[in-house]
Amino acid sequence: MPILLSRVEAGIATLTLNRPEARNALSIALMTELERALAATAADAEVKVVVLAANGPAFCAGHDLKEMRGLDGRDAVAAVFALCSRVMTAIVRHPRPVIARVHGMATAAGCQLVASCDLAYASDSARFATPGVNIGLFCSTPMVALSRAVGRKQAMEMLLSGQPVDAATAAAWGLVNRAVAPGELDAEVAAMAGLIAAKSPLTVKVGKEAFHRQLEMGLDAAYAYTAEVMTANMLARDAAEGIDAFLEKRPPHWTGC
Repeated sequence: MPILLSRVEAGIATLTLNRPEARNALSIALMTELERALAATAADAEVKVVVLAANGPAFCAGHDLKEMRGLDGRDAVAAVFALCSRVMTAIVRHPRPVIARVHGMATAAGCQLVASCDLAYASDSARFATPGVNIGLFCSTPMVALSRAVGRKQAMEMLLSGQPVDAATAAAWGLVNRAVAPGELDAEVAAMAGLIAAKSPLTVKVGKEAFHRQLEMGLDAAYAYTAEVMTANMLARDAAEGIDAFLEKRPPHWTGC
């Protein structure tokens, strides 16, 4: 059975973690498949949005601790964390928006996965935690994504206590966009994915890249950088088409350039 399922429909690529018996723990094999799938969807011009989902009772239980305990030596352990970091970075740097569809527990690197996505929608039965402190392994790499998604004190509460937060709290803190009833989750994700997929792919790509880059800059540098981005964007065909369509009160026809 494949450990990662992939399908593309109407410009929306859905990548589904498929290790339900292991609560979708991020084994080396699963992270390798996910890295490959992210690269493939980034290179596919037909893909406008990526949805990250999961099968089984949990969204993702984090690293496969049984596999981790069986690794031999520092280099082997370091290679796993390096692979995980590449996967998370690939999500942030993906040219398309990546949406997490969270239906169950997301812990440690699973919580990191959610925090790394551009958008996240959760069932109101979902839970989120960075519980490494409970087993003597502080969630230092999940902390990178978590601390960029929620406030500093909220992140530290999760990291230091190891206790789960419910979906409503995760939404209030900014870890997810919204928490909805389980029966509404698919419709919520599909509606947002469809809305984004209808936009100019060039504009979305430019905007996502600029958003993440300017976050790492000081105020003056951020304004200088984004002014350059907007100048280039303004001169693109899709911007001209979009403005003309707005002025002429007609739907735009995007070319992606």
